[in-house]
Amino acid sequence: MASSPCGGGNFDCGLEIQTRSVEQTLIPLVSQITTLINHKDKLKKTEKTLRAIQRVGQAVSVAVGRFVAVGEAIAAENEDLKDEMGLACFEARRAGTAIAQLTDVSSLEQCEGDGRSTVFSDRTGMVKAARMLLSSVTKVLVLADCIVIKQIISSRNKVLVTLEQLERVSTFQEFVQIFSQFGNEMVEFAHLTGDRQNDLKDEKKRARMAAARAVLEKCTMMLLTASKTCLRHPDCESARINKEAVFQRMRLALEQVIEIVTDTRSDGEAKALPVSIYAGIKDFKVKVEGLRDSLCCVSCEAVAAQLEALMEKTEDFTDSAYTSHEQRETIIQLCQITRQETKQLINTWRHAQSLKAKEATDEMELSILKTCQSISDLRRELHKVAVGRATELLKLHSDHLVLKALKASGGDGNLEAVADYAGTLTEHKEQLVETCRLLCHISGTEPLEITCIHAEETFRVIGPQIISAAQTLALHPTSKIAKENLDVFCEAWESQLCDMAILLKEINDVFEGRRGDKKTFLSLPRPGEQTTIAKLGLELCLFTSDVDSEVERWDEQDHEMVRLCQIISSMAYSMYLFTRILILSETEKLSDACQQLQVCAKTPVQGKSAIFQKVMQYNSYRLFLYISEWSR
Repeated sequence: MASSPCGGGNFDCGLEIQTRSVEQTLIPLVSQITTLINHKDKLKKTEKTLRAIQRVGQAVSVAVGRFVAVGEAIAAENEDLKDEMGLACFEARRAGTAIAQLTDVSSLEQCEGDGRSTVFSDRTGMVKAARMLLSSVTKVLVLADCIVIKQIISSRNKVLVTLEQLERVSTFQEFVQIFSQFGNEMVEFAHLTGDRQNDLKDEKKRARMAAARAVLEKCTMMLLTASKTCLRHPDCESARINKEAVFQRMRLALEQVIEIVTDTRSDGEAKALPVSIYAGIKDFKVKVEGLRDSLCCVSCEAVAAQLEALMEKTEDFTDSAYTSHEQRETIIQLCQITRQETKQLINTWRHAQSLKAKEATDEMELSILKTCQSISDLRRELHKVAVGRATELLKLHSDHLVLKALKASGGDGNLEAVADYAGTLTEHKEQLVETCRLLCHISGTEPLEITCIHAEETFRVIGPQIISAAQTLALHPTSKIAKENLDVFCEAWESQLCDMAILLKEINDVFEGRRGDKKTFLSLPRPGEQTTIAKLGLELCLFTSDVDSEVERWDEQDHEMVRLCQIISSMAYSMYLFTRILILSETEKLSDACQQLQVCAKTPVQGKSAIFQKVMQYNSYRLFLYISEWSR
């Protein structure tokens, strides 16, 4: 079958497609167009074929009409895109009409007699109409996607304004009022960014978005308690430091979300991920394997240089104070073996070059195999060391003894003990930070590398925040707010340890080849009451089976069709189980929270202290509902 008119799955129409909902909306359209354009190679003019072709053309025209109606509705709601969107919709409608006319083959003989063009007589016209349709539909989708980006930016701007107001408040009453508004705005932001995260095509962007959203989710509760503590103890320096760190981290996370959705980076940001050992080994193997095909034109110096760069990165393992002597010696020995095998490979490559050989010699093939095996052995050992270290640390910190000691010392007002345990926590933080760096080296995929970097940064930031919260409690040991604040930061530390355990399992899954695609994606623009263009686009494939049954050999696909049906059945059952077990469970929790919220709102109170307590309790229930939104 010939390729599609606009480059098949790449949709090369001069527009970059960032999201999977746009791409998946175009797939059925490409399928229909490809079927129509390739008709001469396969289709016979049977009555059934003629009817099927006509139905396909009509289906395309009708679906395009509905699609364009949604695009026009979006244009009406967004003045700055009105002209551009209107032109794209006009071109799409015109192309859809042309395709309907070319596929009108109900009386083919009469059409050919009076000179009218049909899909059988004007393939050039069909190609032209198909390209115009695909280009214009893609443009409508990409323009509509721009509106989603604008919504996220607008939502972020509202959050930033409210965040600044929260940072400047001086009274509890003002804080409660503004925090309520902040919660509503963050719920909206959670919805928009959650949809966007699932929809992004680029796995690295999805991982970065997930990391930023995780920061915002966890920092919201920290912001609440840190701000309350600062208001209750306005002259406490450690409380001020604690609060400022939370606000700064939230701003950075909000900025990262905008960088992802707009595909830009602010000045001073890291331009790219640091090259991990895994990525370096992967590239090294490619260069080694490429030597057999480059006897005449490529130098082997690049291979030697890259190996040395890799050996330098292994120093993160060998220089670590936490790597055992045996592990260090094993890594050094494997590095030396890899160097020797690479040197031997270069010698055999040069020898083959001197002989003017046209293909790799047997000796060179053997050297390539040995070099690849030695670098794989090194990777396996590094994986073993990093995973072993992480496993030991997770076991060591599973009892959270240092956190408990900090809470007890702070509650006793013992500043000296807090300082001692703060030193221990700092040491634990450094161990975890270094371990996350080692896991990043061997993680196996760029998204997991990003998650490792996020974990490293989280431990680096939360450690000092716990210490400042403990110092505040030690200075004000009877303060319930200061105690609550320390509890929140300790819970964030414990939560990150749980996340690290999940990350460790995912890294092992990748290493052992158990990785599976499990992401879903959402769709596009939402004019009016959440209308989705992607759903309309999927109508374009309704009649494909009629044509395919006429032009393809069914028997050869029978086994494949059964397999696909089994997969679909399994997916449907999994969705049923998920709905029954998880969603119902979460619904019950939300129902209880709503009931508590209503009871709290209706309970009469008297006195300033009781009123304040009621308002904070009310906002705590609201915050639970808000965090549930982030977790959905």
